[in-house]
Amino acid sequence: MKSKMIFGFHAVTARLRHEASSVEEIYIDASRHDQRMKDLIRAAEAAKVRIIAADDARLSSIVGTRRHQGVVAKAGELSLARNLDELLDAIDGPPLLLVLDGITDPHNLGACLRVADGAGAHAVIAPKDRAVGLNATAAKVASGAADTVPYITVTNLARTLRELKERDILLIGTTDDSEKGLYEADFSGPAALIMGSEGEGMRRLTRETCDVLVSIPMFGSVESLNVSVASGVCLYEARRQRIATGS
Repeated sequence: MKSKMIFGFHAVTARLRHEASSVEEIYIDASRHDQRMKDLIRAAEAAKVRIIAADDARLSSIVGTRRHQGVVAKAGELSLARNLDELLDAIDGPPLLLVLDGITDPHNLGACLRVADGAGAHAVIAPKDRAVGLNATAAKVASGAADTVPYITVTNLARTLRELKERDILLIGTTDDSEKGLYEADFSGPAALIMGSEGEGMRRLTRETCDVLVSIPMFGSVESLNVSVASGVCLYEARRQRIATGS
């Protein structure tokens, strides 16, 4: 089983909670003795995971950043669905998907995964090219959601969107210039929410493939929202509609 490094208290604690058997070993900052570290050590010991004391320099060298919070884990890949057909065939009820077109910042990707988990989206889909990929930084920002929400990368996003349409999944794209507002869109059935990158938005072919284009109402002085915030606004509107209709 292929291993990867995950870091930060949220990411490591979430992995221990969801699938402790996948954690091979945990490196901790030997100088930390606060309650947060004690709780993590207790959870690791309960799961019989090997704990290795290390200093800040070693932890930073392992993950390539000093933002590790004093905890780094070596863990195997989880058995989340990585194939879109496999995922869609297993969903009970109308799918709710988040599609990210051209997100290159790992912090934005991690935050999008986090809101996707919170709103109950079934998966996040992104192109392999012109996208950041699920690296250690994105996993840390996701605060455990990288272990619970399938992140599916596809070679050709436009073709994948057409395949979703063939499955009667409504493609709802977001753009600042749409006259149709978010609250006019119908998310109660099978739906894929498509978010473009900040600044450029969706690529032309992605936009042309959408069934519906909507904008998020803005009532203040700023013109747009961060992509993860916008994803949260839209996904929770979708969840609100589904609760209201019982879908």
